[in-house]
Amino acid sequence: MAQEELTNADVEKIEAELEHRKTIVRKEAIEAVKVAREQGDLSENFEYYAAKRDKNRNESRIRYLERMLKTAKIISDESKEDEVGINNTVTLYFEEDDETEVYKLVTSIRGDSLDGRISIESPIGKAILGHKAGDRVQVKISDTAGFYIVIKAIENTTDTEDDTIRTY
Repeated sequence: MAQEELTNADVEKIEAELEHRKTIVRKEAIEAVKVAREQGDLSENFEYYAAKRDKNRNESRIRYLERMLKTAKIISDESKEDEVGINNTVTLYFEEDDETEVYKLVTSIRGDSLDGRISIESPIGKAILGHKAGDRVQVKISDTAGFYIVIKAIENTTDTEDDTIRTY
């Protein structure tokens, strides 16, 4: 597992999810397995297998989150007022497509491009991090391919409840 860069807010969200999964979800999953097992013949008991699957998924998620916390590198989410940083909302102009898009720059554990959140580890995130409004930046996709974007605006925003952590 690669070392994740996490902010203090990310760590708090992970710890809250771990607490919920260990104290509530785990008990519910164990009870569901117990109830399903009492229904008799396990060879054709779909409820039993579904309950076991859900219990195993929860335990797997707990191990994943614990390992992530153990190996994480804590980074600051503070940035200069006029520079692109973590939790900033940026307006980007894509020259090739003649389109303007708005994204929030987040850590990789909260990245979701379909929801307008791009990771600092993504090609666009790496390219714009630390730049200022008005800068024309090359986004490298590979050694031979890339495109240009212009940073139109930077809005200093904060971590919100909507910035959930990814499932896997």
